[in-house]
Amino acid sequence: MSDSGPAGQHTVRRHNSTLVLDAIASTPGVSRAGIAARTGLTKATVSTLVDRLVAASLVREHGREHRSGPGRRGTSLSLSPDGPCGLGVEIGVDYLATCLIGLTGEVRGERVRRTDNRGRTPSRILSRVSDELEQELARAERERGTVAGVGVAVPGLVDTGSGRVTVAPNLGWEDVDLAAELRARVPALPGRLVVGNEANLAAVAEWEALRRETGPAPTSFVHVSGEIGIGAGIVLDGTLFDGVHGFGGELGHFPVQPRGPRCSCGARGCLERLAGKDALLDRARADDVDALVALLDDGERTARAAVRAAGRTLGSTLSAVVNLLDVPTIVLGGIYARLHPWLSEPLSAELAERIVGSARRDVEVRRSVLGADAAVRGAAAAALRTVLDDPDAYVLRDRQAEERTTSSVGSRIDGGSGSSPAS
Repeated sequence: MSDSGPAGQHTVRRHNSTLVLDAIASTPGVSRAGIAARTGLTKATVSTLVDRLVAASLVREHGREHRSGPGRRGTSLSLSPDGPCGLGVEIGVDYLATCLIGLTGEVRGERVRRTDNRGRTPSRILSRVSDELEQELARAERERGTVAGVGVAVPGLVDTGSGRVTVAPNLGWEDVDLAAELRARVPALPGRLVVGNEANLAAVAEWEALRRETGPAPTSFVHVSGEIGIGAGIVLDGTLFDGVHGFGGELGHFPVQPRGPRCSCGARGCLERLAGKDALLDRARADDVDALVALLDDGERTARAAVRAAGRTLGSTLSAVVNLLDVPTIVLGGIYARLHPWLSEPLSAELAERIVGSARRDVEVRRSVLGADAAVRGAAAAALRTVLDDPDAYVLRDRQAEERTTSSVGSRIDGGSGSSPAS
């Protein structure tokens, strides 16, 4: 949005509010004059819109602008740490996770509930999800926080426009209207409800985290989410690539062994059946990931052999992705982030052997910054993105909610006990 010019008369306030908030979000500490220069809007228009955004707790004013050169320094503007937050939910195969994230990226609350969702009906799982949502909304209200929207991450193919899950093999879901189900179960859901594939949401969250790190961040990479299933979020030049239908990145169903073990998708020999969490734990003879890491730390041979084999299988599969897309970086997320010290060497060796022209290009294999939290944080950030993309809609909704609250309080005061003083 920041490269667009000012809006015409037919879209004045809505478009320009987005321009102004985008300028503040991308350049923290910018002044009103700086926003005017960046967007092409007049200083008077910028000042009016900034005042609206400050009143809605989307923007804060703090001190003088930091810059060199002559002239008066304006007031610094940035996203408000006291502003609304996004509520993220991740429906994992063996867990449910929730996360509250503020406008400035700070995590206000996060928790994971271990539960095996395999074999359970969508209705039963969504009943539990609804309970988690209601608890988080109530907690935010107690802490006087405003939830601007909700994002849900799902391990499956999602029609992001409708919020319908087309298929989620590891959950056993087909054609589940997740958005409609949650709206019906939790009528008080605030703002927009965003439903997305967990690997894609994880990749977007990782991209934002990498940008906040010191030092150069890769602009193109494949983020591999390793859990019971394996998903890939593909970021090219800072933009998520998810295919024509939004179904891209299903790395876990890449065929590795045509006559291998049967997969939940119905095919045989998929990557996740050979290098996913269940396969790794089974071959390493470990009860869970904590136990696996302990065995690896101790140098236990069976565990190390299992992880090395998984690393080679991953490397072989990812070499095809690199050859096709020419990405320079592989980011290991989910449980693979914890296993990075043992996975990276066999994976990198396989890449070096199989990538065409590997002598002339280096492919970095790095650990995810967010690890297993990437998808749920991406879901929360996606909910907040709806505010950043259309702040005017949020301002209006916030004002209407305030008016309803004021009206309700006024009615109770005016009504009193029903009695009147004696004359």
